[in-house]
Amino acid sequence: MIEHIYKEFEKSYHVTIDSRKVKAGSIFFALKGENNDGNAYAANALQDGAALAVIDNPHYMTKGCVLVENALNALQQLANYHRQKINAQIFAITGSNGKTTTKELLYTVLSQKFKTYATVGNLNNHIGVPLTLLSITPDVDFAIIEMGANHPGDISELCRIAEPDFGLITNIGKAHLGGFGGFEGVKNTKGELYNFLALRDRAIFYNHQNPILVELLNKYKANNVIPYSKYFEDFIVVEKPESPFLSISISEGGKLTTILTNLVGQYNVENVMAAYAVGRHFGVGPGTIKDAIESYIPSNNRSQLLKTQNNTVIMDAYNANPTSMENALKNLAKLHASKKVAILGEMLELGEYSLDEHKKIVELASALNFDKILLVGKGFSSFNGMFYYFDNSSECAEYLKQNPIKDSMVLVKGSRGVKLEIVVEAL
Repeated sequence: MIEHIYKEFEKSYHVTIDSRKVKAGSIFFALKGENNDGNAYAANALQDGAALAVIDNPHYMTKGCVLVENALNALQQLANYHRQKINAQIFAITGSNGKTTTKELLYTVLSQKFKTYATVGNLNNHIGVPLTLLSITPDVDFAIIEMGANHPGDISELCRIAEPDFGLITNIGKAHLGGFGGFEGVKNTKGELYNFLALRDRAIFYNHQNPILVELLNKYKANNVIPYSKYFEDFIVVEKPESPFLSISISEGGKLTTILTNLVGQYNVENVMAAYAVGRHFGVGPGTIKDAIESYIPSNNRSQLLKTQNNTVIMDAYNANPTSMENALKNLAKLHASKKVAILGEMLELGEYSLDEHKKIVELASALNFDKILLVGKGFSSFNGMFYYFDNSSECAEYLKQNPIKDSMVLVKGSRGVKLEIVVEAL
């Protein structure tokens, strides 16, 4: 069955799970969601030009449909089948923080030498990874696959589908604690990437200064390991009081390469180090890496520096967990500005750890003596009265319109579900 579907797929190299995005010759997979059953849209997809509609409900069977036991499983099997057909080398990235930034930096660097493809947006789960793999055309040399996880076993599942040749874990922090049952669960789940690669003697890049990663490498008895330090003697974060942007000087072979990034925050150092080390491993020169990283401009509410009419805003609200929140607050404290304001959105998916972790963040923010602290979302509701508190971003934005903040460095940090972009409009 998969072979039959694949023959049709080869004619267009296009699959979709959204009937509204069908192109001529597409393969439509009818997945079941929380609110919709894709089977109900199979006929529409065929009418709009799909070559096949893969369904798992016989009630919707019609000419052009392929009936399978489970449409999602079929999508994953097709992706793995395609992965074995293509020549591209697969580089997997996971971690608690910095996955997407590292992916984008790697893509920017490796694209200087190779035909490279990378995960688009946040397609990093059990549906997104198969869709990413099926977007890799035969002419691609390198494919960088971002892998996300919410529960134990997620990374193992994605590795079985993508079968990566190389991989790295950016770091391991307090993310999705509710789904993992605590920090040890986070470590073990992220470590599933190391386990997959180690069992097959495939290369693992790692930050040699991160003791948690070193511990995991030892646990899985990984031998084919490449520390970032293999490609440079040292690196120095260059302090530039007049600029919030990260600047790094890297020493390699007695020569110094200074990279002036468009990234805000020293927590991006490990992301830049990963891109530099991987680029050098695959033969990209230091000067070319420097130019590539310097050309990268973050987007989608990740480490962005925005100039509004009244303030300078550090917009980092694509995602948030206790580790990334702590790093962002400490970074704001280091920056040179006459007035500093922290607008913090609640951290989601922390489960039973939520109250304690939000309390730690409030205590840290208070200790850093910012000029103003605004808390948004019910995760912070226990601290109502201590600081400016709002149930949601709309309430916070309305307050800011009535009580404008001016001439300040403003950190906007929180989980994307809080929709803090609404707040930025009022700054």
